[in-house]
Amino acid sequence: MREWLEPEHVGRRREPLGTVRRAVPDDGFTCVDLDGDWEFQLRPHPEAAELSTWLTASVPGCWTTEPSLWGEVADPPWYTNDQMPWPDLPPTPPTAHNPTGVYRRDVTVPADWAGQRVLLHVGAAESTLLVRVDGEPVGSSTDSHLAAEFDVTAWAAPGSTVQVELTVVKWSASTFVEDQDQWWHGGITRSVRLFTRPSLHLSDVRTVAAADGTLAVDVRVGCDLGEGARRGYLPDGWRVAVSLGETALTFDAAAHARDLDDERLSLYRGRARFRGEFPGIATWTAETPVLHDLTVELRDAEGTLVDSEVQRVGFRTVAVVGPDLLVNGRRIFVRGMNRHDRDPLTGRVVTTAQVREELLTLKRFGFNAVRTSHYPNDPTFYDLTDELGFYVVDEANIESHAWAHEICDDPAYLPAFTQRVARMVRRDRNHPSVIVWSLGNESDYGANHDAVAAWIRRDDPTRPVQYEGAIKDDWSAGFASSDIVCPMYAHLEQMVEHVTQRPPLRPVIQCEYSHAMGNSNGSLSDYWAAIESLPGLQGGFIWEFADHGILQREDDRLPAGRAGAGQFADGVPAPGYRWAHGGDFGDTPNDGAFCLDGVVLPDGTPKPVMYEHRELSSPVRLTYADGALRLRNAYDFSGLGHLRGQWVLEASDGTSSSVPAQLPDLGPGCTATVDIPRELAEAGAGERWLQLVVTQAEGTAWNPAGAEVSRPCVRLPDRDRTPAGEAAPVAVDVTGAVEFPGLARPELTLWREPTDNDDIAGDGGRWVAAGLRDAQPAVVVVDGSSVTSVLKTTAGEVRHVQRFTRGEDGLRVEDTVELPEGLEDVPRVGVRIPLAGRATGARWFGTGPWETYPDRCTAPVGWHELPVADLAVPYVRPQENGARTHVRELAVTTTAGVLRFSFDQPVTVTVHPDAVVVDVAHRGLGTASCGPNALPPYRVATGTHRWSWSVQSSELA
Repeated sequence: MREWLEPEHVGRRREPLGTVRRAVPDDGFTCVDLDGDWEFQLRPHPEAAELSTWLTASVPGCWTTEPSLWGEVADPPWYTNDQMPWPDLPPTPPTAHNPTGVYRRDVTVPADWAGQRVLLHVGAAESTLLVRVDGEPVGSSTDSHLAAEFDVTAWAAPGSTVQVELTVVKWSASTFVEDQDQWWHGGITRSVRLFTRPSLHLSDVRTVAAADGTLAVDVRVGCDLGEGARRGYLPDGWRVAVSLGETALTFDAAAHARDLDDERLSLYRGRARFRGEFPGIATWTAETPVLHDLTVELRDAEGTLVDSEVQRVGFRTVAVVGPDLLVNGRRIFVRGMNRHDRDPLTGRVVTTAQVREELLTLKRFGFNAVRTSHYPNDPTFYDLTDELGFYVVDEANIESHAWAHEICDDPAYLPAFTQRVARMVRRDRNHPSVIVWSLGNESDYGANHDAVAAWIRRDDPTRPVQYEGAIKDDWSAGFASSDIVCPMYAHLEQMVEHVTQRPPLRPVIQCEYSHAMGNSNGSLSDYWAAIESLPGLQGGFIWEFADHGILQREDDRLPAGRAGAGQFADGVPAPGYRWAHGGDFGDTPNDGAFCLDGVVLPDGTPKPVMYEHRELSSPVRLTYADGALRLRNAYDFSGLGHLRGQWVLEASDGTSSSVPAQLPDLGPGCTATVDIPRELAEAGAGERWLQLVVTQAEGTAWNPAGAEVSRPCVRLPDRDRTPAGEAAPVAVDVTGAVEFPGLARPELTLWREPTDNDDIAGDGGRWVAAGLRDAQPAVVVVDGSSVTSVLKTTAGEVRHVQRFTRGEDGLRVEDTVELPEGLEDVPRVGVRIPLAGRATGARWFGTGPWETYPDRCTAPVGWHELPVADLAVPYVRPQENGARTHVRELAVTTTAGVLRFSFDQPVTVTVHPDAVVVDVAHRGLGTASCGPNALPPYRVATGTHRWSWSVQSSELA
């Protein structure tokens, strides 16, 4: 049988998945760990003959990231987004070149496994797995992201040594439903184990733990050998016991009687149900992830323990009621992230420690939800989301992007849809963190989706179901497959209109929004202002967690693989290496740099947007209006007792003062008026901002004591500063130059290097065509202390008038720029100020310390200081970066001296080693690589722009 060619084929002799996990290393008695070195060959296609040489491959591992394994079959990573790597129609994969990895190793079966069932566990293989033992076919499996287990008892006699052979076919009929926005890899990507279990054993434990303290446990007992296997019952006297902590649950005799009447397999014939009532028990939420140990035991007639299972239970209830997604009866906000299993060295292989660190990063930056885009994750991921507290949208491994319209209604692929969804649900249903099932991604909408949605609702009515394809064309449709309106990249206006023009029937939670490609994620604050104020809007999932750059050697353009460990830091590869994207390995067709769309760089270094999100999701909110300072608890469930605060007052005159803050005892969602500390109320002059530095009072699983949680701030009334004295005109030479130590004459600039969003939206090309990149302003008139210059564009001349004076505050410059009516939506209006020396450090009063832009500037306003090298952000694809907004004061240290700037109005400043750029107007970032461009308020308007500033210079001692 050529399993890889059949769309109906989902697996052969594959064991059903359940919640009981056996293939985990413990004392070495019930499990043999097979991770490590295997013999390996990479063959050109699945029917190719054995090669003469066997290499050594590490399992788990992707051969695509280890070029030493390729031999004559080069198979580097390949990146596509919505297209297939080859043109063949479904269900036909390539035949001549279909890289096929064959892994084999000898395994000694423990002698004390006699009389027990022996099984082989393969955590994940991409894409079709064929299993042989001693050359005999055992079974097969599809679905690259769920485990496959096989009964090998007939081939693996206790005490014997057998050869296990795992063949992984890269391209198959199944590949057409795994067409996701990620690198294509090949290999065994999760752990491999040999394990055993008693012939009479716990085969599945299903728990339903509700927020009211009721607990239902459904236990299934498997009977694999002898008469019991044929007749489906257990020997007399055998018993199942279930307890939560020290409290035993009660056997549900009524359910047992119903099963007997209905002639179902019931107690002592494979099934037992238990009930418990725990009123007042601590419930589970993402804010309070309280877990309780549930113990299930199987004992024989003599009372001897035959099998046991311990699972962690979280008491919580999920429901969609009208326009609200409720957890424990309370409407929540979903501050979500889309996340892949990925690593810049190993491709698809991740460790538990790595996943934990990624989740800790998300937790520290205010995220409370993860969508497993676009497939079930490793089982340890769900253990960690239970423990750390995340709401999880668990997504089935179904995406037929290139052939979405055809496959969603193709009955040949119905078995694949059904098995992928059902096996995910059966595996993950006991995790309290899983609150929504997703039917997959970008596969249009058809009968196959309605079929699997119906299956879920029958098997697990305790959670809602969602699928974006069901609502993508009509947010009022698709009820059969989606309980949630979960669009992609919906414009803010569309969201607001949907929930305000008519009563919404379902919650709106975007499954993807705010595409994080390069320097991006503009208008997060606008989205969240609407989400937090309008019923029916509940949040969404940013796309996505990490840039999918793969570390590449520059000399031979091959993946660095595991040997590249240590060859990058703080997002920057070491000399001789770079972050590769689509096409960099010769992969054609490809989708280029579209995989560089994460909120962290490939090595996990956070981008500035992470700090933006941290402040937007702050558990403590401040507002100041009509002389009153108000503080609100923005948690969904928690109080503020676990937090500590410090008031900080910073003013543009240089003042910086702080006093401890006493946070009020507020329930979730509650607001209180608080007093501005007397010591700070009248402190400082000029612009004054009050910050509340929120820290962790006590350590948690995700934050140590003292760690900063957020830094909300509000602007207080300004206080007058001492006005500058009279200013005298400054003579300007015929070239327009003004003599001033440390800098040359500021020149008009309308250009910035395009961001990824600018390029993809066509704005970068539009700016180049308008002449903004190459045009140089030319001085046309010098009149005493005034200089008029002109920059020619295709839309006409841009006139820039500068007037120079000198006073107590140094050189003063007044700028006026007139943009002609036809020159719309330019990237910036500002001046570039060349420096005489090289800039080494900057101190400023404005937003920071991280990079900000006009539509991504939720950051504390105050005094910040950084080396100039740290102002830049090493986005993988070079582009505009490093700006700071709302700047009123700036000191730049150079090798020649210190320049101190003051601005009469807030400006956007970018400090480069050779120049300072000061913008009175700067275009927002938007998220146009996927989603809306910069919103209208953040685009640069035509007409007249005026601003003024002063600069003082002092030489270094």
